[in-house]
Amino acid sequence: MAPRFCRRAVLLAAVFLACAVDACVGARAASAEEPTVTPRSPASSAPRTVLPTSFQIEGPNVLSPTLGGNQFWEDEHYFGRWRIQRNVVTNHRRLLDPHDLRHAWGSFDVCLKRLEELKKERSLEPLRGKVVVLVHGLIGNRLMMSPLAWHVERGGEYNAISLTYASTRAPVAEHAQALAALVASLDQAEEINFVGHSLGNLVIRYYMADCEAAGQELDPRIQRVVMIGPPNHGARLAVVLGGNAIFDNTLGLSAQQLGRRWEELAPRLATPSCEFGVIAGGKGNAMGLNPFLEGDDDGTVRVAETRLAGAKDFCIVDMHHALLTASPTVGERTLRFLKEGRFLAEGDRQLVPEGAE
Repeated sequence: MAPRFCRRAVLLAAVFLACAVDACVGARAASAEEPTVTPRSPASSAPRTVLPTSFQIEGPNVLSPTLGGNQFWEDEHYFGRWRIQRNVVTNHRRLLDPHDLRHAWGSFDVCLKRLEELKKERSLEPLRGKVVVLVHGLIGNRLMMSPLAWHVERGGEYNAISLTYASTRAPVAEHAQALAALVASLDQAEEINFVGHSLGNLVIRYYMADCEAAGQELDPRIQRVVMIGPPNHGARLAVVLGGNAIFDNTLGLSAQQLGRRWEELAPRLATPSCEFGVIAGGKGNAMGLNPFLEGDDDGTVRVAETRLAGAKDFCIVDMHHALLTASPTVGERTLRFLKEGRFLAEGDRQLVPEGAE
């Protein structure tokens, strides 16, 4: 028992160290990729503030590769597979193509103008039909959602795109604004669905709550949501690890909101009014993967924390939290739910009734 406990403790320490390294690498990459501008307040629904004149220029821009946005960029506008991103530190923008090459930088208007030119030059087409928006988790990136995107698109019925957001550098409220901007830019899509991993599900729920708070009905094109490893009731692990400078500064405000600041976040989360299903990671027993957590868990989130009243289906997959998005089983069940509103081809759906939490 002791060796097993030690191995798991070492694994937790290694994962946490990897998170810190990832955040530091992202910071260095972001500062090296773009010029520096004077910071201003975070983006909101208010009219955009015009950046200094020097950042209104359309060039010179050297067509250059980027990392696609790690922990300091949030997608602000989509057209086809092209996207305009905002740097959460400097508030300047950049235009990336489907291969993450930068075609413009400066203000949003400068990037949008260049995109309009490219639409004509290259006959770019918007995304139409059924679109699935993938939202990664804490410390994640859009590449982690690639296996899910493959499963979603393999039948040819859906187009999958991934939201990039600065999960460790901004609060959930700001991530939800990025998601709202992405949805608004999908004006040619006939149907929109969401697939979230971990924290990404809270971003989706916050976005929906913002719609309610503004007195707006949820976009009628939104049909279904698949929640994968969602900390729908916060995360006990974030409580245990939180409250110290290393955790708070490395993983940021969103991680704090999952733990010791959960009571601030919980009232701002909506239960989806559309059909949604929950896929939890776990062993299906009372032990789980993490000896520091009570009950079944996926190493990071407890199964009990994933359940959300009103879910049309629920299932547990034997997989670690970080690997859920790479699981073929999760991919297959995600696609089935998007199509049929259920995870399994046969058998009754496992509903999560009201008051089940």
